[in-house]
Amino acid sequence: MADQRRYAVVGTGARASMYIEALAGEYPGEIVAWCDPNGVRMSFYDEVLAAAGRRLPARYPPGQFDLMLAHERPDVVIVTSPDYTHPAYAATALGAGCDVIMEKPVTTSVDGARLLADAARSASGELVVTFNYRYAARNSELRRVIAEGTIGAVTSVHFEWVLDTVHGADYFRRWHREKSASGGLLVHKASHHFDLVNWWVGDVPAEVYARGALRFYGELNAKERGLGDRQERSRGSRRIGSDPFALDLAGDGRLRRLYLEAEAEDHYIRDRDVFSPGITIEDNAAVLVSYESGAFLTYSLNAHSPWEGYRVSVNGTAGRAELEVVERGQVRSAADGGISGRAAIDSMTGDERAAPDLDGVRPVAESLIVQRHWETAYEVPLPAEPGHHAGADPRLLNAVFRPGGPDPLGQRAGYIDGLLSAAIGLAANRSIATGQVVSVSDLGLGSH
Repeated sequence: MADQRRYAVVGTGARASMYIEALAGEYPGEIVAWCDPNGVRMSFYDEVLAAAGRRLPARYPPGQFDLMLAHERPDVVIVTSPDYTHPAYAATALGAGCDVIMEKPVTTSVDGARLLADAARSASGELVVTFNYRYAARNSELRRVIAEGTIGAVTSVHFEWVLDTVHGADYFRRWHREKSASGGLLVHKASHHFDLVNWWVGDVPAEVYARGALRFYGELNAKERGLGDRQERSRGSRRIGSDPFALDLAGDGRLRRLYLEAEAEDHYIRDRDVFSPGITIEDNAAVLVSYESGAFLTYSLNAHSPWEGYRVSVNGTAGRAELEVVERGQVRSAADGGISGRAAIDSMTGDERAAPDLDGVRPVAESLIVQRHWETAYEVPLPAEPGHHAGADPRLLNAVFRPGGPDPLGQRAGYIDGLLSAAIGLAANRSIATGQVVSVSDLGLGSH
């Protein structure tokens, strides 16, 4: 029965909180095991479960993952560990007959993709990839417009995504800054975006060409802009409170508990300076993708924008659809009289604590405009919904923890969807390294 399902959570960092809090709350099931190298983080989530009157899970280090599966016999394994570990955990869990709920990306390497693909093809369990952006109403409505044939057959998509200096900078403070661990932003972050395009157009990527560079963050860029000597991390820096790039772990209750107080156990530093040495990922990238149908995608990613959101234009044989989303309108630094690093307006969390009359603040906005050839353009209504990621997270949790309901738009994503989204990023990385066009089939991921 669904209400008797047993869950194990692999990776108890901040990314796991959505799933743990859901299972501690209204959703059926029991968390029977944690798997993490850090006891402090597991204790943090023990408190979450204890406050909800739930039994505390058993604890296992990563080296005892197989033992955990044998002893605790979970029905479902939730994988929220660092990206490079995803394929091995998922493949092992699938091999043990478990279902798997996995955060994107499904892999950071071609070898990992092959391991996961082989395991998923032969498994009795199901692998679900939690692409929450599919569940946001604005993205669902664009999918509906395309699927209904309103703009005809898709010929091309232009997709621009900009990360602001709150969100974008954060990828350069932690393990994501190392391409060997995260695959870079074209895998870690853009797998969301590539999945949206694959899903919107119902197509399979064929060839990829890309360019990317580290142009804003990193030690050399800091020196070129005269930012002066930087410390290795924000902790203890005299810049906290004045530098919008200095992250105050002690000033955020959750970050303090999960990371600052946990450092002694695994020596993981969560607040590396974004202008320190050791960054191997890009902060600007451009990608050209051709699809099996002949459609094209032009994609750009910037990780140091003054506002955050995305613009999508979909051209078809019968017209055009344009989606624009402003998720955060402005970032204010302490020099502007604001709180260092805080977004002025944040539609993803509902945080609107900044003064509403700031000069230059872009309003939070989203719009979907459709125009058929020789007809007047019209706006598709987009409902305002509560919850993180514009209501997407609650819908995703319902689909994950209460499966079996209707899915007319095909929002529930499986391992093939995860592999196809990651394949674009992996091919883009190879193209950046070689300067060549890369065929997705040359990655050797098998048939789709």
